[in-house]
Amino acid sequence: MYLRDEPGTHPPLDSPGYKSTALRHPSQRPVLLPQKLTEITGPLLGEGRLSPNDNDLTAQHAGEPQGQRIIVHGRLLEGDGKPVANSLVEIWQANAGGRYNHVRDRWPSPVDPNFDGVGRTLTDAEGRYTFTTIKPGAYPWQNHDNAWRPAHIHFSVFGRSFTQRLVTQMYFPDDPLFGQDPIFNSVPDPAARARMISSFDMSRTVPNWALAYSFDIVVRGRDATPFEEEVDDE
Repeated sequence: MYLRDEPGTHPPLDSPGYKSTALRHPSQRPVLLPQKLTEITGPLLGEGRLSPNDNDLTAQHAGEPQGQRIIVHGRLLEGDGKPVANSLVEIWQANAGGRYNHVRDRWPSPVDPNFDGVGRTLTDAEGRYTFTTIKPGAYPWQNHDNAWRPAHIHFSVFGRSFTQRLVTQMYFPDDPLFGQDPIFNSVPDPAARARMISSFDMSRTVPNWALAYSFDIVVRGRDATPFEEEVDDE
């Protein structure tokens, strides 16, 4: 049996400051669907689904992307500190100029032809994961007047099937945009919000190559990382 996470750990489905939740959150009680064999066993998410450069977003094209190269690493953990091994971890993000490689992202910041902004990897036996990527930029959005999203990386973590998925966002220390971002502040508990902020890790910084940030993800319990109920594109 698992205890419920502390109140205020996760954002509410309807958060007035984040305007589009009014259209996205369920207005009726959910309908329970029985799990069948296909939902539990497939599609498979094992090692055979990964390509050599899936966890290095800077090496997926012939040229190198623009921006500050960073290493993002951490562990995927249960609430009791037990590692979650062999779990699929996916990320997606904007480029260094704050632009997603997406047809609907058209604000006047250039698309980087050498950066797709998506990656994935499997955790090892100790729950560890590592990505090499570019530090994303902030970008404007239409939620309120002069609204900007803080720099962030989206994370999706899986069990061994698509029915076991959690989604969160990782932020960077001391971002000046935290105070006016309704997505970051939709998590009620300040201590829980702090668990979405990575830590600069000098010990993993590679000289003349990349800075490093540490970000552990806890899937449940008192120290759980705040998760989104649904995936969105912001």
